[in-house]
Amino acid sequence: MQYEGVLKKMQTEIGTPIQYYMLFESDFLNVNQVLDKELKIEFLKFQCLNCKNDRPIYRQGFCKNCFFEIPSAGDWIMRPELSTAHLDKEDRDLTYEKKVQLQPHIVYLANSSNVKVGVTRKTQVPTRWIDQGAHEAIEIVEVPNRYLAGITEVALKDHVGDKTNWRKMLTNDVDDEDLVAWRNKLKPFIPDEAKEYFIASNTETNLDFPVLHYPEKVKSLNLDKTPVYEGKLKGIKGQYLIFEDDTVFNIRGNEGYYVGLTVG
Repeated sequence: MQYEGVLKKMQTEIGTPIQYYMLFESDFLNVNQVLDKELKIEFLKFQCLNCKNDRPIYRQGFCKNCFFEIPSAGDWIMRPELSTAHLDKEDRDLTYEKKVQLQPHIVYLANSSNVKVGVTRKTQVPTRWIDQGAHEAIEIVEVPNRYLAGITEVALKDHVGDKTNWRKMLTNDVDDEDLVAWRNKLKPFIPDEAKEYFIASNTETNLDFPVLHYPEKVKSLNLDKTPVYEGKLKGIKGQYLIFEDDTVFNIRGNEGYYVGLTVG
């Protein structure tokens, strides 16, 4: 079986285990069905996710020009506390920013390599947790806009991490944590503007990833240095493919790379 197209974040479907899909222009691949099979990845060209041109990818799947121009790559994407749509202030395109920023957002705790705090739109639960490779997660607050979520995250970052150690996540060197206790411990540090949005439920989400074998020491595949790679697929976690020889490949980190895939 052969597939060809530009890499984009894998689509996921909650289940036991989670189902993963790679979507191409005229085809799709259920990646779970490739487990324990040989998979060849061949880098063919770049294709910016915005302008579609064959230009080197700068960040987030975009060429440099697009990254600094399009509204979906504004600084407030990575730093929600910089959101200004609630003030009617434009960054790059107020219509787009209102649509994305002025909707319910969740501040959450997720445990992928350690307990960390994060922000996502409500519509992206549990997708965001899956993408991070978290095996357990819990909501802290549900607020009406991105700005409130951002300032809550900033306040809590003084008391809990905000980064995933991707190597620990991929080797499954993780411990179960009592996320309800963590959330209750962090509650006093929620900013006054967001306190009324605290979620007191004891519901924790647990996620099951399709992994047959975890690597002992991960080696990251870089398509710029190794444009052709072949290996036996042993797992999928977060947005990573895990191979038998301990090579891992970050699909999301290679968005905008146009590749050929051959399933052996």
